[in-house]
Amino acid sequence: MTQKPARPLSRRLFLRSASLIGCSAAAWPLLSPVTFASAPGDERLVVIILRGAMDGLDVVRPIGDPDYASYRHASLTDGQTGPALNDFYALHPAMADLMPLWKAGELGFAHAVATPYRDKRSHFDGQDILEAGTGLDVPQPQVRDGWLNRMIQAMPDLKSDTAYAVGRDEMKVIEGSAPSMSWAPKTHLRLSDQSQRLLERIYEDDPLFHAAAQEAIDISARLEVEKDAARNGMTRPAIKGQAAQLATFAARRLREDTRIATFSIGGWDTHRNQRNVLAGRLSDLSGAILALKSGLGRDWGKTTVLAMTEFGRTARENGTAGTDHGTGGALIMAGGAIRGGRVYGHWPGLADHALFEQRDLMPTADVRAYAAWAMRGMFGFEKGLLESTVFPRLDMGDDPKIIA
Repeated sequence: MTQKPARPLSRRLFLRSASLIGCSAAAWPLLSPVTFASAPGDERLVVIILRGAMDGLDVVRPIGDPDYASYRHASLTDGQTGPALNDFYALHPAMADLMPLWKAGELGFAHAVATPYRDKRSHFDGQDILEAGTGLDVPQPQVRDGWLNRMIQAMPDLKSDTAYAVGRDEMKVIEGSAPSMSWAPKTHLRLSDQSQRLLERIYEDDPLFHAAAQEAIDISARLEVEKDAARNGMTRPAIKGQAAQLATFAARRLREDTRIATFSIGGWDTHRNQRNVLAGRLSDLSGAILALKSGLGRDWGKTTVLAMTEFGRTARENGTAGTDHGTGGALIMAGGAIRGGRVYGHWPGLADHALFEQRDLMPTADVRAYAAWAMRGMFGFEKGLLESTVFPRLDMGDDPKIIA
């Protein structure tokens, strides 16, 4: 088996080596990685994978549908529908901090979307299909690259970076032969001068590992400088919350030569007590989006953020004030490059006969199509390339014009 060029440094080997030199590897299983890739141009793309199946019906609430309230007693207790987006939809109250973005046209949604995955509703399979973007409703083990990586491969003048990863989740969406790198902001190499010289000496004859180790040392050193500056009042303290920290770190890189970033936020599997659990997750996601906007500054105007999940949840609540694995869901879009202030898509209705298998929101669009149209609008890719190479078997349909 040949080694994949984009991931030359395995986590096991990296952590084994790092443990010998003082890397805080014990915290590794608790971290979520953020992955970067450099690309030409000024446009920036951030893809956030929401692991666990976010309930789009609770996030972008179709309060204008006559069946919605009857399905969602626990979610809508005391009539808390959230801020109105328009005459038909309301936003979950936990995302109220994003309403200024909505009003500025920097926040939008696409409803009743899904990948081609149906019926079995497995998180693992659903996430694999979402990140592979293959257009089939079963995982394809032979497909070893993600749709973001295939997009990067199609970009001219791509800048090569050594790829490595530290963190809990593999970001399969960006894995593949095109170079990228991966880093978890809270994992630092705390090295004495002697230890650093030892590390460099160990890897000096191995260009692959030497480059990866040097990248890790450089990033950790920069983070320590920023932390020291914050402690001395020279910069604002880091935003609290892991999702916001990931986004803050991503924004720093995106203001440099990085143009594509992807990270994940977990915890969206709300079988029980959805009202409280989902509120916490949405607060974290809102914080991440606001951290991106704050950290990117003027570059926010050239940025598109896509927050995607593997599938939606059932239309009806279950007996434990939660929802079970479903099908149709919602896509969250943000950034100064999008045409926000609207909910895209065709609403299928929640009447019993309109539901998928009489239990789930019926998908009326392929979520991959929105990602493809975003790529076309940002990077100018040919439609045929997107439909055949980046997203095999995709019919993009009509342009929803989500990019301003």
